[in-house]
Amino acid sequence: MLPDSAHIAELLRAIEEKDQSTVAHTWRVALYTRAMAELAGSPTENIERFTLAAALHDLGKLDVPTAILQKPGRLTDEEFTAVKLHPVAGFDRLVAMGVDDQAVLDLVRHHHERIDGLGYPDGLRGEEIPRIARFFAVIDTFDALTSVRPYRREIGPEAAERALAELHAGVGSRYCRDAVEMFEQMYRTGRVDWVLSHFNDEAGVRGFAGDIDA
Repeated sequence: MLPDSAHIAELLRAIEEKDQSTVAHTWRVALYTRAMAELAGSPTENIERFTLAAALHDLGKLDVPTAILQKPGRLTDEEFTAVKLHPVAGFDRLVAMGVDDQAVLDLVRHHHERIDGLGYPDGLRGEEIPRIARFFAVIDTFDALTSVRPYRREIGPEAAERALAELHAGVGSRYCRDAVEMFEQMYRTGRVDWVLSHFNDEAGVRGFAGDIDA
């Protein structure tokens, strides 16, 4: 079971209102996920499910204080501990709604796990991490490193090259090699140029909630 389109729109609108700085982030990671699923040859039904999961990945941030989410500087250990609760909070919200789609639940709960087992919330290692979460971790990191944040302003091709270098440096510790290589293939061949052009942080992207078609 998945939420209906009206409920999805309501959830996404709530996330946007909680943290306006991540509206374009939601668009981009959902579209990157869709492009990666298409490149992998996933069935249409799975592409739709994976895209929805990506759009809802930060649902648990509704339970993180706004002052922490929008803090223009390094978080304290206590603040970071609060942020690290969001995957489980999002998972719990979905379960409470009756969502039982395993791909959606896995991505929301496990997108901050690491290949070396040092991620959160469950410290999963290697292939213990669901495949959808291993691949989404690369997408989420690339976007975080190439978008405007309260503590960083760099975007554009140079930021993208630095992000790809960081992803490669993290293969085997943070990231799955196959996922990094597939994402770089998408980037190098121009499959996601339209996402970077039309949904960048300088484009004034409007809310995701009014446009999602589930």
